[in-house]
Amino acid sequence: QVQLVESGGGLVQAGGSLRLSCAVSGTKFGHYSVGWYRQAPGQQREWVAVIVGADRPTYAEFMKGRFSISKDDAKNQVYLQMNDLQPEDTAVYYCTSLNQWGQGTQVTVSS
Repeated sequence: QVQLVESGGGLVQAGGSLRLSCAVSGTKFGHYSVGWYRQAPGQQREWVAVIVGADRPTYAEFMKGRFSISKDDAKNQVYLQMNDLQPEDTAVYYCTSLNQWGQGTQVTVSS
């Protein structure tokens, strides 16, 4: 059973940065996709980014180059570097792989 644990969320001012981490256990994800989603209060969960196999990242259009996904196969971790954060980025961020989800990490951006 795959397990995913997110960390790195917090409170940041507009224009600031955060790096989220997703620790993956129960499998080696070398050839599987690992994605990030987010869900703001009262909103549907939306896709943010995904990295597939050997370093093929894909991003949602709204990020406009502000976010970057990467992974460390040796540590079984996936990261989401978020720069120039804005209040509209406030949400719970989740990582997912092999149809499993983590518990999420809260990101709050103050104006």
